[in-house]
Amino acid sequence: MKRASKPAPAAEPSRRQAVIYARVSSKEQEKEGFSIPAQLKLLKEYAATNGFAIAQEYVDVETAKQTGRAAFGEMVAYVREHPSVRVMLVEKTDRLYRNLKDWVTVDELDVEMHFPKEGVVLSRESRSSEKFMHGIKVLMAKNYIDNLSEEARKGMQEKAEQGIWPTKTPLGYRNVTGPDGKKIIATDPTTAPMIGKLFEWYARGDISLKEAARKAHAEGLVYPKSGAKVPMSTIHTILRNRLYTGWFEWNGKLIEGRHEALIPMELWERVQGVLDGRFARKAKRGRHDFAFSGLIACAQCGCAIVGEIKKERYVYYHCTGYADKCAGNPASCRRKHVREEVLEAQFTDLLGRLRFDDEVLEWVRDALHASHADERREHEEAIERLKAEHKRLQARIDAMYVDKLDGTISDEFFGRMARQWREEQSRCLSDIERHQQAEQSYMDEGVQLLELARNAQRLFAKQEPREKRRLLNFLLSNCTWEDGEVVATFRQPFDLLSETALTASRVEAGETTKTARNGIWLGDLDSNQD
Repeated sequence: MKRASKPAPAAEPSRRQAVIYARVSSKEQEKEGFSIPAQLKLLKEYAATNGFAIAQEYVDVETAKQTGRAAFGEMVAYVREHPSVRVMLVEKTDRLYRNLKDWVTVDELDVEMHFPKEGVVLSRESRSSEKFMHGIKVLMAKNYIDNLSEEARKGMQEKAEQGIWPTKTPLGYRNVTGPDGKKIIATDPTTAPMIGKLFEWYARGDISLKEAARKAHAEGLVYPKSGAKVPMSTIHTILRNRLYTGWFEWNGKLIEGRHEALIPMELWERVQGVLDGRFARKAKRGRHDFAFSGLIACAQCGCAIVGEIKKERYVYYHCTGYADKCAGNPASCRRKHVREEVLEAQFTDLLGRLRFDDEVLEWVRDALHASHADERREHEEAIERLKAEHKRLQARIDAMYVDKLDGTISDEFFGRMARQWREEQSRCLSDIERHQQAEQSYMDEGVQLLELARNAQRLFAKQEPREKRRLLNFLLSNCTWEDGEVVATFRQPFDLLSETALTASRVEAGETTKTARNGIWLGDLDSNQD
């Protein structure tokens, strides 16, 4: 990860001071035209046009090996320390936020945010409709990132099904590049022999894990990079790992690997028998899935509210009341109980506040259509760049093939380079498909988020405990329990839906619902507008 923060020349006192932030998520994205120089050029021109003095520049470049946004953290700290800097310039929404936590962090800074590429300016004075649409875009950006993670998991699954271990190797193996240019795993000559010895020692059944770890340390089994001793917990993990037999499990499926086995299957099975016998315990009674455990905190002491079963049938919740955390009387907190049905009814009432009619949904759909134009254009531009890159690579392969026929280059060199360039072509085609799918799903995802909020109360009633928790975690935050009542805050932008519905229900008699809602969402029109 490369990052940069660059102080600007001394700002003129009469001009509003701003920070600018630019980010690309990978080297590949830089190549696709989202480059840092392009973002900075756009932001500086925007600042000059609108009379902003740039106080500081911040840049983050993330790579697959190094993630994180140090410059983003530095920018947040700088803005907090400089009250005079109240403007933030960022190319567009998804350049600023990677997740909902980033959104909350920036929102707490109370700055005026400008997104030049989207033509959006947000501040405390912005209309509810503008804030809401911004929130929808943040959620959609998060959903896009989640989809990319899902695609990465699919890639790992495909690799595993080919018999290739798709992630970081355990001790005894190392990640290498195979003859075909693909990442595979190979035996580590330094640690592999010691892994075999470890299994042989433990299979006899006459030593403990602690003794096995001691013998391994005496043999020199350490982490190759740090040189640190391998802890006993890792020794246990090694002894449980089927990968050393040449087979491995991936997503519940047993797969024969293409890598070299370090131990025979029979030895691994003997070790499992020793471990199972040594660590066998009486089967635990089935654990109940409490719908709201870990979701609510005690308002009095801040401890967690947990569930328990009384008389083998009734579910009650109470404060854990840990003495070292509880500022009040821990015993007093623990004595307060509430039935699960009571909490469920209160959450149901809360979700009922997210109600809005077809007219609001249609308004949001129209707004998404308007913002979709920019998104569609960017996807189309990215697709054109990728097609051009694919064509350029094909031209390279064709030209080099002629060189091979002429005897200018060897068959081995041609084969190696052609494989490399064809892999790059495959990545281009995958990225093209990703952009096409993202462009097609943009509208659907935005409307689905609204449908989720609209139907949250009905969905909540039908879900299993685990799904109830997921839905509440998505929509609510800061859930506390105080005097038998649940108090919670809707996450952005669902808080705006709740406020709108509540305000609309309190309008003065004689004002139509439509008029009330327009006043809440769109604000008062200028006097010169019809």
